[in-house]
Amino acid sequence: MSSWIKASKVNQKTHRERHQPDVRQKYGLLEKKKDYKVRARHHQERERVMKLLKKRAQNRNPDEFYFHMTNSKVEDGRHTEIREEDEHTEEQIKLMQTRDLKYINMRATMERKKIERLQSQLHFLDQANQTNNSHIYFNDGDQCLGNLPENIDTHPDLIERKTNRMRMSDLEKIELPDLDEETIKQMISEKRKSYRELERRTNREKELSVVQRKLEIKSHLLGSKQEQPKKIKPATKDAAPIYKWKYERKK
Repeated sequence: MSSWIKASKVNQKTHRERHQPDVRQKYGLLEKKKDYKVRARHHQERERVMKLLKKRAQNRNPDEFYFHMTNSKVEDGRHTEIREEDEHTEEQIKLMQTRDLKYINMRATMERKKIERLQSQLHFLDQANQTNNSHIYFNDGDQCLGNLPENIDTHPDLIERKTNRMRMSDLEKIELPDLDEETIKQMISEKRKSYRELERRTNREKELSVVQRKLEIKSHLLGSKQEQPKKIKPATKDAAPIYKWKYERKK
């Protein structure tokens, strides 16, 4: 049946849309009905929105609270947004974007082992000598001698030291190696280098620990099948966020 309908339209006249008259060419293309319908819908939608906004403005309470009051402040007569402090450092963001939790755990474990090895070599003896504390001396008969350093049986140059303060009898038995000034400077330089490395690795281990905790919290949030937990404390640069999960009884 459809083939007969198509055949009957073979000699049918082709109807074309009216074109813009030559006199009105300066106004562009002639608007068709489909163009008018789009323009009319847009105009009606705009009028509806404007009417709604006018109604809201008339019914607005000037004493009503809205959150922008607390999220903005006036500086030099201008309203400015209060920006929240960044929760992550640049290093933490790079780590979270490029590595996963297993890699962070592995790197944190490696840093802890290296820190333990450095701490076993560096005993922080110089740091102990810089602490200010009071020391009370006693003799063999438990008699208090006060904090007089002249009562100590040691060399005068070692009185101010808090560690490795040897007696005169022990100092006479020690044979000190013959070291030149260049060797001593090199030893001191290597010691300072080790302390700097320990400080860098300690800071690195802290950064990894914070990222590790943040990734663990994020995985727990994604794997939570119940309702979302309550956020107690937001995340900071030095700590992960704190959430409180609803108590769930386990079988």
